[in-house]
Amino acid sequence: MEESQEILLNSLESLGISIPQGVSSVKDLNPTTLVSTCAQCLNLLDPTASFPTSLPSDSMADQFKICTDLATQIKNLGFVGDMSFHKFLYPSEEDLYKLIRFLVERLSELSEDRIAADVKDINDMPPCLEKVGAKLKDLKLKTEVPELSNAKAEDAFAGMPDEGDPIPQKMDKKAVDNIFCSRTGDFSKDKLASVLSKTDSTEEVMDAVRDTSENEETSAWRDDEDVGVFEQKGTFREQSSKIGRYETERIQNHEKVLMEKTLVKNSGLQQLEEELELLRAAAEVALDDKHPIDFYLEQLNEQVDAKKRHLVELELEWEAVRKSLEEKKKGLQESLYATNPETQEKLQKLREVELELQSTLSEIIKREEEHSKLSAELERQPKMASRSSHIQRIKEITKNSRKQDADIERILKETRELQLESNSIQERLHRTYAVVDEMVFREAKKDPVGRQAYRLLTSIHETFEQISEKTLATDRVRREMAEHEKKLAAMAARSLNVDKLQADLDAIRKENEYLERRLRDN
Repeated sequence: MEESQEILLNSLESLGISIPQGVSSVKDLNPTTLVSTCAQCLNLLDPTASFPTSLPSDSMADQFKICTDLATQIKNLGFVGDMSFHKFLYPSEEDLYKLIRFLVERLSELSEDRIAADVKDINDMPPCLEKVGAKLKDLKLKTEVPELSNAKAEDAFAGMPDEGDPIPQKMDKKAVDNIFCSRTGDFSKDKLASVLSKTDSTEEVMDAVRDTSENEETSAWRDDEDVGVFEQKGTFREQSSKIGRYETERIQNHEKVLMEKTLVKNSGLQQLEEELELLRAAAEVALDDKHPIDFYLEQLNEQVDAKKRHLVELELEWEAVRKSLEEKKKGLQESLYATNPETQEKLQKLREVELELQSTLSEIIKREEEHSKLSAELERQPKMASRSSHIQRIKEITKNSRKQDADIERILKETRELQLESNSIQERLHRTYAVVDEMVFREAKKDPVGRQAYRLLTSIHETFEQISEKTLATDRVRREMAEHEKKLAAMAARSLNVDKLQADLDAIRKENEYLERRLRDN
């Protein structure tokens, strides 16, 4: 029984009912805790109800009213049996068990419906998240495409030379090649070498260009050897530049690896030094005879408190800075997108989607916290017996119940047989007595001895009738005694406190007297 009572209380707690402290079983419930538990259950079953979760200690009338309302509501929910205020003010263990079991059944039915609704919401959540993510991606793509196009246009204009400076100060090989390819003529070998060495000045380059333009008509007879030399030198320079870049990257990578190893070693050395300092401080504390350990513990607690206060201050400062930065960012965004109504509209949609995403994420975090809390509570719950043991116990109970049913049927059959036999015997006795009475009565008219025999027969019959009546009365008295003993046991199980009953009666009398005085005064 106690195990089932603990299961009922654990079920109530898992359903969201706050169990008062010190209550580990149903029999530990007193009127105050019982009213609190029942009121919470009824408020959860009926959201429109608002039953108080505590009994007023100064008014017995209010206590009776609250208990009566609770009893009426529980009766309306379908409770079978007697239900009134005394079930709350003066409960017995059996009444407590029946009442809590009824409330757990009703709450379980309600929780099943809510779980089904929650499962439906959770199943509908992933499509919502996918929709939100698609909207975000679409809006980001729409906002990034104009920015990329503007950036490319700016880079293109920035890469063009200014009109006031038609020839740059230094010309690389590709620029020179472009200039050369735009012409049909070629440089001479000496000018080509000077350009490739990149040591000529701008004037020399301009002279080379002018000479090339003057000799356009006569360049057709040039030999292809100059072109081959140019290509060989260009290929050689490209290869040498690639090798140089490769060597530079390799050296830089090697330098980065060495720097990372140095940093790792320095961090490990620093960590070892910190551990050494901590060990030295611990040794000093352990070997210090001037101050006890509590002194250092107080110092550590003070330092920890100071760190916590500092963290709180930093959090407050960060919140202030963050709010100002967010306001500034918002203002800049509004000023930036104010000129373009389409961009402003897209920004508004993006903010709405972000708000929706934040609300969805907060809901997911809340559900995860609830799941972790319920998992922790489940781990803290006492380990119940396995399912197989419960099934075995149920089978044993069923077997015993069938055996009891067979015994009851056998007893009823025997009782019916005995009743039939008794009825037949009584009928036979009545017929026999009627025949004997008639015979003796006839003889009594003729002979005085017959009259005496008749008197004896009549007295014996009356005596047996009295004995039979007394036997039946004794049986009725025994049954009544058994019933009264059962009632006494039930009343003893109610744990009625006479002192509490007397105190409640005195309080009711005082309240009645107070109300009578107020009526007379009015």
